[in-house]
Amino acid sequence: MFSEKVINNLKNASWIRAMFEEGERLAKIYGRENVYDFSLGNPFSEPPEEVIESLKNYVTGNYKGIHKYMNNAGYPEVREKIAQSLRSDSQIGLTQDNIIMTVGAAGGLNVVLKALLNPGEEIIIFAPYFVEYIFYTDNHGGKPVIVPPDPRTLEPDLDALEKAVSPKTKAIVINTPNNPTGIVYSKEKLEQIKEILQKKENEYSTIIYIISDQPYDQIVYDGMKIPNILSIFENSIIVNSFSKSLGLAGERIGYIAASSRIKDADVLNNALSFCNRTLGFVNAPGLFQKVIGDSLDVKTDTADYQKKRDYLYEHLTALGFECVKPQGAFYLFPKALIEDDVEFVKRAVKYNLLLVPGSGFGCPGHIRISYCVSMDTIVNSIPAFEKLVQEFRS
Repeated sequence: MFSEKVINNLKNASWIRAMFEEGERLAKIYGRENVYDFSLGNPFSEPPEEVIESLKNYVTGNYKGIHKYMNNAGYPEVREKIAQSLRSDSQIGLTQDNIIMTVGAAGGLNVVLKALLNPGEEIIIFAPYFVEYIFYTDNHGGKPVIVPPDPRTLEPDLDALEKAVSPKTKAIVINTPNNPTGIVYSKEKLEQIKEILQKKENEYSTIIYIISDQPYDQIVYDGMKIPNILSIFENSIIVNSFSKSLGLAGERIGYIAASSRIKDADVLNNALSFCNRTLGFVNAPGLFQKVIGDSLDVKTDTADYQKKRDYLYEHLTALGFECVKPQGAFYLFPKALIEDDVEFVKRAVKYNLLLVPGSGFGCPGHIRISYCVSMDTIVNSIPAFEKLVQEFRS
């Protein structure tokens, strides 16, 4: 028989993928232009021209050995470029030794958790959260501990965090800008989290690591700036990818940056490289490591995302949806019009609206709307949202 744990997990598998597959089914019936699929965080825009040109160069150029194995941590020259970029932002003395190239952020998170966790140790996760965090933690013998949000702001409830930290707490996962809310944690909020962790570390004589999952760090609005995690937290590990910022979600390319201030950082760096290999990734995709090395200075064009955010936010709030205005990423996370968010999402399907219930993110009563779609999809969806709202008002 198959793994009972996996079979049970399938029952709780991602609503995101389920709704995406429903969208594929409806598109065959009604035509893709008549289906308003807001389910998947799959960047709509093509990669920037600089990325395409770099890729063409490596594919057509006479580069010997580019398709061979390399160090499990990745090409040294690419890692050094990333370290240099992070050094200038954080003023922390990083080198290529602190950087591990990974198979996207998902691969990076699994590598980090494998390197950190002993059986039964706890990973604190702030709700609402990316659902795979639960599975990734379980993959490596850890126990996820969920901290609920402040219901008004959807930001971490600091009192709940303090109660959740235990002698078994190994790390806290931070995701800012957040998926699914689009909220950016302020420096003040992060300093408050740091204060709580320092208090608990002293109480329990432990080290609590910060794992910062930040694939949306280049997608922020209204002049917002992301506080630098490496500068704030001594024991911090950044996991990043280029899926969202450069539109390379299918290429699976990212990196881990472990702070040089971590005690025994050299041991951790070796452990991360070892886990990259023994989890079966071996190394990040070689061709795209080279492309990323050429593309670190390419800026993400957020103007299009901001236009879509503003249009959708203004129209949905005018229809009566309650929603915290996102400061980054490309999601809205409004309250559903009924308490049962799963039922609300099911009823939206008859208007060809594909949404994701907040229950899948540990936050029932909300829905996630991914606006990394065409502007036509957003504009044409408004009459469908109007019909959906009318159903609940009649």
